[in-house]
Amino acid sequence: MNPNTLRTDTQFAGRIPELYDQLLVPMLFETYATDIAKRAAALDPSHVLETAAGTGAVTRALARELAAHADIVATDLNQAMLDRASMTPIGKPVMWRQANALQLPFGDARFDMVVCQFGAMFFPDKTAAYAEAHRVLRPGGTLLFNVWDRIEENAFADTITEALGALFPDDPPLFMKRTPHGYFDCEAIARDLAGAGFDATPQFDTVTRVSRAPSAQTVAIAYCQGTPLRNEIEARPHASLDEATSACAAAIAARFGSGEVEGKIQAHVVVVKR
Repeated sequence: MNPNTLRTDTQFAGRIPELYDQLLVPMLFETYATDIAKRAAALDPSHVLETAAGTGAVTRALARELAAHADIVATDLNQAMLDRASMTPIGKPVMWRQANALQLPFGDARFDMVVCQFGAMFFPDKTAAYAEAHRVLRPGGTLLFNVWDRIEENAFADTITEALGALFPDDPPLFMKRTPHGYFDCEAIARDLAGAGFDATPQFDTVTRVSRAPSAQTVAIAYCQGTPLRNEIEARPHASLDEATSACAAAIAARFGSGEVEGKIQAHVVVVKR
C-alpha cells in the first residue's frame, strides 16, 4: 500500500465520524459490539484496553457487559472519532485517549485484556500492532478482536464496490475490498500473531449476521460518505460524491429491493492468550 493510500484509508475526519456513528454503527457494528463485549465479560477482566475504538460502539457495549470492578481505557488514532464517541453518555467511567495502536503509550503488562473491533485491518503493520498488544498484556491476558470476512460474504459492501467500479471503470475506488475486507485469511492472521510473540494457538469463530437499513439510500450514504471511501470518491473526476452515492443507492435497490433492505454480513472473531 502506498503512503497516500494509507493516509486516505485511515483518515476519519470531516463529516465521516458523524455519519459513521449515525448510520454505520446501527447497520453494521452494534450487533458485533454486543458479541465481542459478551465474550470479554465471560473472561471477567479487571483492566481493559480498547484500540481503534472509533465512535465507541464496543466501548458502550463493554460498559454494559463488564463487571462493575472493570475499568476501560478506549483509544483511537483519530481524535475526531473519540470526540464523537465521548458525546454519547456511557454508564461507567471510561478513559478516552488518542493513541496509535502500533505505539501504545502504556507500560508493560498493564492490562488483562486488549479488545479491538474491526480495527486490525487498518493497521499498516499488523505484527507490530499485535506485538504492542502483547507487550501491554499481563501474562495470561487475552487479545480479543474481530475482522471482516472477504467482501463477497458481505452483501452491501460488495454491491457498493461493484457499483463504483462501473461508475469509475478506469480507476475504481477499492477501499472496501482493499482495507475493511482485505484481511480475512485466518492463516495469515495466525502467522502475524505468532510473529508478534503470541505462542498460544489463536481461536477463530466465524460469525454471520444480517445488516439492516431503512432504505437503499441510507446504505449508500453510510458507505460512500461515512467511511474513508468518501476520500477516494472525492479524489476522482467525472462524478461527484452525490452522483456516486446515487449510483450506489440504485445498485442496492436493484439487488435488495425498495423500502427496508437487509443483507448478509460476516466476520471472524479471534481470541489468543498471552
